[in-house]
Amino acid sequence: MKTLSTTTATACFFAACLILPVSGFVPSSLANTQTTIPHTGASTTTVILKQGRHSDDVSKSTCTYPAPLSWIGKVVATTAITISLWGTPPPSLNMDSPLTDGSHINPLSTNFVASAKEMASGTGSRVNKDADSLLRLGLPIQNKEVRSLQEALETIKYDISSKRKAAAIDGVKKSKSFLSGGKADKMVASCREADVCKRLLKEMDMALDPLSTALKDSQDAFVGSEQERDALDKAYVAQQKATALLTQLEEQMVPDNYVTPVPPEYSDLPQLKKRATVEMIIKKGQPGGQFDVNGVNFPEAKLVMVIDGYTAPVTGGNFVDLVQKGFYNNMKIQRSDGFVVQTGDPDGTPVGYVGKASKSIGAGPNGERLIPTEIFVRGDKGPFYESTIEDEGRGGEATVLPFSSYGAMGWARDEYDVNSGSSQFFWLLFDSDLTPAGKNVLDGRYPCFGYVVEGADFLQAIKEGDVITSAKVTSGLEYLQQPKE
Repeated sequence: MKTLSTTTATACFFAACLILPVSGFVPSSLANTQTTIPHTGASTTTVILKQGRHSDDVSKSTCTYPAPLSWIGKVVATTAITISLWGTPPPSLNMDSPLTDGSHINPLSTNFVASAKEMASGTGSRVNKDADSLLRLGLPIQNKEVRSLQEALETIKYDISSKRKAAAIDGVKKSKSFLSGGKADKMVASCREADVCKRLLKEMDMALDPLSTALKDSQDAFVGSEQERDALDKAYVAQQKATALLTQLEEQMVPDNYVTPVPPEYSDLPQLKKRATVEMIIKKGQPGGQFDVNGVNFPEAKLVMVIDGYTAPVTGGNFVDLVQKGFYNNMKIQRSDGFVVQTGDPDGTPVGYVGKASKSIGAGPNGERLIPTEIFVRGDKGPFYESTIEDEGRGGEATVLPFSSYGAMGWARDEYDVNSGSSQFFWLLFDSDLTPAGKNVLDGRYPCFGYVVEGADFLQAIKEGDVITSAKVTSGLEYLQQPKE
């Protein structure tokens, strides 16, 4: 199975954040979820992003992590090594609370950074770990007003989580200032359907009224009281409704004729022209098994994923095509090591999907259909192929979709062969606020082609041997372009 090199794995470990207690706000509807932290036990842990067969595969690389330290020792060690590796001042420790939609409320760092060019990869001291936010930032749109509106709305979520109520109320006022007048007109002018965007702006404005009311109610309540929690719960729900409308608004700004450029030599591979949603149901490998998430048992895990054809048309198209073919149905999870959850290796000799090969890439040793590594760097007009960001001499640059969200989806390949990916993919469990500026060790090396937007908390309970009982495309199948003969 496809693995990270020992050096890369070690860098991942030492860049990991510590998650310590904090008195922030967690919505009551999310209180039973669990924060997943990177594995730091005194054991030999294999980080798997490489093609292979079984857990005892002699081809895999191993990385021995050091014994646990005291929390103070961890702070000192992590900070010192981070500085020595990258020479960048470490940001604040993460004290985030998990959300069932796969994102995390983070009371110490906002969900955005200042530079629009660097937003997605979290270059700078703030790491954006919100999957929905990253997907919005990944849309091929150029409207400055809507990006400023997005920043204001997403900051409210941070302010609610840290109980910065006055700041959140100011954020509502700032957001409202974009929803009428000249700024609103500029946003509508960028839309494919002006009437649709006008309606969305009006609905967003209406959604902000109960948000403001709830925030003011929380100010009037005693700190720590049920009244305060109830008011903040209502504020959180209202903020989520407003950002859902924001997503629709930004999607309206993608030009109707927009197509991510793909070299013609890959026309004999499936391609996803826009975005699709995939739903997977996973059950325990043993009869009657339950998924234990923070002491709460669930009979099955449901993951909802957004696959991004704007950023990864070939990788996303390959995945959606395989889902539609039923390739992943009844397939076991082959790796779960605290760093990734991985699957896609079928039974039998082949280590990927056997199908008609691309003329430009060729077939694997057992007839596997192979796809090229596909990397889209922010600011470029399209992805580059059959290379990594280091090979291109661009290490440290931000990718359009970064591996900074828990549940980010990546395509596995052999470490030294950029054209060896076929059907194996992974969900990343790594969640770090101490990854220094532009130094995410996966960005630009492996394609990130989507995120888990619902059910990400199940990933920490999914283990090797669990079974994907069903995988289906629930929307966006019409954007899948099959290979040209």
